[in-house]
Amino acid sequence: ALGKCFLYCNGLMDHLYVCQNGNSCTAWYKAPTHFTGTLDAFVKITRYEGIRSLWSGLPPTLVMAVPATVIYFTTYDQLRDYLYTWTGSRGHHIPLLAGALARLGAVTVISPLELIRTKMQSRQLSYRELGACIQSSVAQDGWLSLWRGWGPTVLRDVPFSALYWFNYELVRTWLCRQPWLDEATFMVSFTSGAISGTVAAVLTLPFDVVKTQRQIELGDSEVHPVSASKPSSTWLLMQRIRAESGTRGLFAGFLPRVIKVAPACAIMISTYEFGKTFFQKLNQERRLRGL
Repeated sequence: ALGKCFLYCNGLMDHLYVCQNGNSCTAWYKAPTHFTGTLDAFVKITRYEGIRSLWSGLPPTLVMAVPATVIYFTTYDQLRDYLYTWTGSRGHHIPLLAGALARLGAVTVISPLELIRTKMQSRQLSYRELGACIQSSVAQDGWLSLWRGWGPTVLRDVPFSALYWFNYELVRTWLCRQPWLDEATFMVSFTSGAISGTVAAVLTLPFDVVKTQRQIELGDSEVHPVSASKPSSTWLLMQRIRAESGTRGLFAGFLPRVIKVAPACAIMISTYEFGKTFFQKLNQERRLRGL
């Protein structure tokens, strides 16, 4: 498995792994198993590697996901409220715009960290070696080299975010208008998040396929910098995938992506809304006691 590069996703974030030789592959990849589908993979991984292996790679994911999510949700809330006040309108286009801008900001801030994480995973560098590697990269290609891969990430995440918040606010408003509901509840947020996440995931799947290809290209270039080809544009990459695998190739991994994204969106937004409501009530009670 010399120099083999592959992409692994644990549900929250993509991880790039590179096998420099047979011994340095990550432990759970030493004996790869053939999977016939998502359910088959779930059963076999649980049977042969234990239930805990389904949560492998969680610590480094949280290091990246927590700041990214904090920036993203906070920016969205602030932007949405500002646009509501500034325009004097509560139109459905405002969540769409706020969601797109919030994700653009989060991706731009996190992108250098994403590149650093990829370098560490592909070369197994120490922090001192990593510092020297980054300095060398900046000296050779400039500061913009730290945002390599930003374009495909934006093309995937910004439309996803815009569609997600547009549909979320739409579905949530519709559910809250139902006579059997007095106010927004945890289940309303959960259901709205799952529905909007599914719709956004399906519509932006081609960009996710391209992002995966670009991440693998980046990993290959880290292992074989001399033989690595110049990365192609997103449009050319989509054309190549379509020529090789047809239109279906652009929607590869449809079921795993929906199974991953729908519950993740539902849990994340419902937990966020619950936490926000809880602390708003707590602050209100404190203010009342202060009076």
